[in-house]
Order: sequence, then structure tokens, then C-alpha cells
Amino acid sequence: MKYLLTAARMFAGAVFIFSGFVKAIDPHGSAIKFGEYFEAFGIDFLSSLAFPLAILLSSVEFMTGINLVARVRMKFTSWLLLVFMSFFTILTLILALTNPVSDCGCFGDAVKLTNWQTFWKNIIVIIPAIFIFLNRKNFTGITRPLSEWVLAGTGLLFAAALSVYCIFHLPIIDFRPYKVGVNIQESMTVPEGAPSDIYDIILVYEKDGVMQEFTPLNFPWNDSLWTWVETKQKLVSKGYEPPIHDFSITSAEGEDVTGTVLANTGYTLLMIAPDLDRSAARLMEKAANIYEHSKELNIDFLCLTSSTGSIINKFMEDNDPSYPIYTMDETAIKTIIRANPGIMLIREGTITGKWNVRDFPDELKADMAGVALRYQSHVRDILSVIALFFGLSLIYVILLRFMKR
Repeated sequence: MKYLLTAARMFAGAVFIFSGFVKAIDPHGSAIKFGEYFEAFGIDFLSSLAFPLAILLSSVEFMTGINLVARVRMKFTSWLLLVFMSFFTILTLILALTNPVSDCGCFGDAVKLTNWQTFWKNIIVIIPAIFIFLNRKNFTGITRPLSEWVLAGTGLLFAAALSVYCIFHLPIIDFRPYKVGVNIQESMTVPEGAPSDIYDIILVYEKDGVMQEFTPLNFPWNDSLWTWVETKQKLVSKGYEPPIHDFSITSAEGEDVTGTVLANTGYTLLMIAPDLDRSAARLMEKAANIYEHSKELNIDFLCLTSSTGSIINKFMEDNDPSYPIYTMDETAIKTIIRANPGIMLIREGTITGKWNVRDFPDELKADMAGVALRYQSHVRDILSVIALFFGLSLIYVILLRFMKR
């Protein structure tokens, strides 16, 4: 029984730590997913709660996982685990049956699952959750109650602080298709021989006031009394979809300039501003300074937005920007970078660097690759600090258990 409880605790804990962590480092993505659910269920008035809920969900998940692995406050944690899993198992069953959104977002962008895959994942995880709950009285504390609450609170606050950091900067780990080092053109290419989408043709005909669907094989072609209504396509099998499939830059005149931008042999700075009307004025002023410096170094600079034409026109009237503004699909532009605004550096279609505008260096240099490498080194330092935090925490928990024995 002891080994079974340990295995159940470690398994559920690992799932919750991973799920909480990948959400915590991408709160923008979690907030977008909450927004999709609010829209699907007709509760758009809750959209303002998307960010707070994103931070709360990842923090509670992460704390629950840490508590399970460290065996901290197990009676409380077993209740929290069971309630959490029961709620989300029922919710994911509803999502699987109704399919309001295609991806549950339970593991952020790190692991993509369909709604049915998420439901069966929850069925697997709820088994150890029930087992832990039924045996919750068999767990003993590793130290005094107050110290355990401090440990639990530390895990909660750590995840929340990590989320806040990533909101004001960028996710410290990028799981999306637009990672540094990716060539956009290559990621948009469909390999030769890759499977294509397969559709069934559905013929809708009417007879005597009754509409019926047919396929070309079972339609009663010898009955001329049927009147055609419409022809539909039903997706039977999804074919190969390249990692990047919606990267398209359009000028104000409606010209597609994607190929020209990706073919540029020099550096190109793409300022990504999904919502121009919500971009901080201070950051947009800094972006304007970046543009002025880029001209001195002959570095191309483009602003990409998914804002509507009226918002773009108002922004231009209020700010009179010197840089050109182009448009892009909203989903694509929010996938590229989790900032408003952010900066992406590319050369010959390869992503060389990404920054939140507030982190971009004040002065540009001809060697922009070196600037990008220094920023990546800074991110690696942050990851090292996080790894050190986990390592010291693990040593502390082991020492507590040793001293208790």
C-alpha cells in the first residue's frame, strides 16, 4: 500500500506540476484560451477575468503538484486534487461531446490534445486522485503544520510570480511554432507525399417540403422530383498541416508582401502589436525610437497588427507613426509573440530573436544576431535560477523528512 500511494502521489504530482508550469510561463496563452471558452459558452462578460483566472489556475495546479510530490498538507491536498479532477473530468466530457473549441489548452502549447484525448487523460489521472483521497488519513506530516503551509504557499506564490514575470516580458520557454531558430518559409512548406484533407461530398435536396442529405453514391438519380438545395463538404480525415500555416503579411493596399519580407537577406525587425488601441503609449514611443535607429543601420522595420482598419486609422491620426503598418490574421499574430507590442528579428525568413519591447536594447547594432544571443543568455540565466530553486527546495524537503525520522 505504501508503494502504491507513493506511485499515485508522484504520478499525479508530476502531471500537475507540468500542467501548472507550462501554463504559468504562458499566461497570455491561457488567457486567450479562457476567452475562447467564454465566447463559446456565451459568457463574454467574464472576459476581463481571463488573466486573473489564468494566473490562479496555473498557480493552484502547480501548488497541488508540489504538495503531492513533497507530501505536504496531504489531507487538504487530497481534497483539492479530487475536487479539481472531478470538476475538470465532467467539464472535459461536455467539451468532448460539444467541441466548442478544438484544443483544451490543459498543457498550454507544450502538448496539444483534442477534447476527447483530454477527457481520457483526466480519467487516467482521476484514478490515483481517488486512491489518494480514500487513503488521505494514512499520510503523516513531514514537519509542523505552519511550516507545511509555508511550503505550500511558496509553491503557489512562485507560480504566480512566474506568470506575472512572463506577462511583462516573454515566456521563458517558447513551445509555439515561432521559436528562435525556426525558418518560417520552411515551416510553411508541406512535405512531398504528405496526406491531404479528405472530405465527403454531402448533397442536400428537398422533396415535398422535406430536406434530406445524400452522398453521390446513394442519391436517387432516377427521381427527378428532388430539388437541389446546397452542396456541403464534411471533413473525414485531417491531412498534414505545416507548423506555420497562416503567416501572411498584407499592406494597407491589400498587397501580400510575405514573400518579400521572408526573402530579405538583411535583418528585418517586425514590431508585433496585436491590439494597437491597447498598446502602452510608453512602449509604442520606444518602438518609434527603435524604428529611427533601424533606419540609420539600414534595417527594415515593419509594424504588424490584427487591429481593424478604423483602429489603425485612429492610431495613425493620434501618433503619426513614421514606420509602415501591415496587417495579419489575429490568431497568427497572437501566436508569434506574447506581447503587445513585441519585437521579432528575422533574416532570410529565420527567426533570430524575440523581445517584449520593454526588454529591447536602447541602441541597435549592426550585429543584431549578437544582441539576440545576449538576450537568450539572459533567459537561460532565469531558467538556471528556477532550476536552482527547485533543487534547493528538494534538498530542504529531504532534510525535513530525515530529521523527522
